[in-house]
Amino acid sequence: MVQAIRRSLVSDEVFRVLCEDILSGTYEQGEKLPTQRRLAAELGVNMASVREAVKRLEQLRLVDVRHGDAMRVRDWRSDGGLDVIAHVLFRAGGLDKETLRSLLEARRLMLSEAARLAAERRSEDQARRLEELADRMAEKPDPESAQALDFAFMSELVEAAGNVVFVLILNSIRELYFSRAEIFRAVAADPAEIAPLYRRAARAVRAKAPGRAAGAVHDLAALQERRLTEALE
Repeated sequence: MVQAIRRSLVSDEVFRVLCEDILSGTYEQGEKLPTQRRLAAELGVNMASVREAVKRLEQLRLVDVRHGDAMRVRDWRSDGGLDVIAHVLFRAGGLDKETLRSLLEARRLMLSEAARLAAERRSEDQARRLEELADRMAEKPDPESAQALDFAFMSELVEAAGNVVFVLILNSIRELYFSRAEIFRAVAADPAEIAPLYRRAARAVRAKAPGRAAGAVHDLAALQERRLTEALE
């Protein structure tokens, strides 16, 4: 068991190094990677760790591995999926602010449209849960709880929209959001001040007013976007 854990940790580090080299452009699209044997020698690790790391790169569609041929770097911008976001956002060991701006912009646009659809499609239970979550935000929760409530509200909103693609996108973001929770804490900072925006959105969904619901969520997401950007400057 200890040996398996150690190998896993080594494999994670090999994956991190290779992933960073690909996303940073050290290895360009179409370029051949060194052989697995050479990578193992250069990194001072065993072949098993390299194989595991390469398998993860292949799953992310960052490399193309063909039997009897060299490993080649793929274009992550055209071939990558949502699971690449976290690696791009935190490449070079820091926070890529341009990627963060893109992520927040996409969040605002998606949630606004989700609110519009939710107002048209929501069930009575969903409308009630949104109002309950908005009320809990007004109770001045601690920062961690406020952050969890914000995500719960947006998750409920997306579920009420009845769009499975929106649901899957939010699922992809969840792990990133909570694994680096401290970075995104400003999203729900000062809950007493932003609580009226949650209530406004919830009431618009309850009233089946798509335009009002979309406007309320747009205003809330835009405010969160500004707060987080300012907090990270």
